[in-house]
Amino acid sequence: MSENKVLDASSDDDQFDLTLRPRLLDDYIGQQQVRDNLSILLEAARRRDEPVEHVLLCGPPGLGKTTLAYIIANELGVSIKVSSGPAIDHQGALGSILLNLTTRDVFFIDEIHRLNTVVEESLYPALEDFRFDAVLGKGVGASAATLPLPHFTCVGATTRQGLLSGPLRDRFGAVYRLDFYSKAELERIVTRSARILEIEIQSEAVSEVARRARGTPRIANRLLRRVRDYAQVKADGRATVDVTRRALSMLEVDEIGLEPLDRRLLDTLIVKFRGGPVGLDTLATSVSEEPETIEDVHEPYLIQIGFLARTARGRVATELAYRHLGIVPPAASTEQTRLL
Repeated sequence: MSENKVLDASSDDDQFDLTLRPRLLDDYIGQQQVRDNLSILLEAARRRDEPVEHVLLCGPPGLGKTTLAYIIANELGVSIKVSSGPAIDHQGALGSILLNLTTRDVFFIDEIHRLNTVVEESLYPALEDFRFDAVLGKGVGASAATLPLPHFTCVGATTRQGLLSGPLRDRFGAVYRLDFYSKAELERIVTRSARILEIEIQSEAVSEVARRARGTPRIANRLLRRVRDYAQVKADGRATVDVTRRALSMLEVDEIGLEPLDRRLLDTLIVKFRGGPVGLDTLATSVSEEPETIEDVHEPYLIQIGFLARTARGRVATELAYRHLGIVPPAASTEQTRLL
């Protein structure tokens, strides 16, 4: 009961995400290669009057995987059923969803790499042969039954493609990877969101939000909403560049988008572990955070901007990270000592 309440309750940010998400591919900003390939896939399916092949979307959180799943359904004019890997915890739950689909419906599975083994194996014949193998009854009276399924489209989303088993990955006919967005793309997204939310914002302020959004549309929209709140409470409602900087400063988001935990990770790695290498679990324990959160949410951006490196022995802070925190890199420190 409590789990259902949690699933039904939506925060204000979640509600705004629904309104800010583009509904059609033409409105989707960024990921040009994915858009081009997906456009061809959808148009070919429409011309053949067939369901779209199963689609797997990979990439860090907040880049638009869920949005693309909804766009696929909207472009085809069909319904979408949404679930997630952890929520489908037994074979019966999967069967209940699949048997309620109609032809060409989209079945979206978020965090598909977290499906348990039994459910994953039950999904194989559904994806490949559009049938569901059910076990009716229990004990000695149990019997197997094969139930036909409508030809549906499964859209899977994962932040960790490497954790997908080979058999599951191979059953997706189209695999697309989403990458971090450029600053120009994020500026277009922030401008569009500001128009939808009816926020008066200066172009310099748009650039400021985009620069600190870590290459992620979800973060850009979240920062924009917090700037809007600050502008309404502490200013005249207009998001000028000065108001925007003050708002983001209160959130402790620095000039390149690093948040407090990002800086704490780098500081811990540099000060406590002399820049590394250090294992993920040790690093996570040192900052009192879950290893999965660090690996899925924080590391991708730190690696992308060159502040962190993964090695066979563990995580290592780069010279850029030292300089950003105002700490002398080891090589420079040794050289200074030699000169003295």
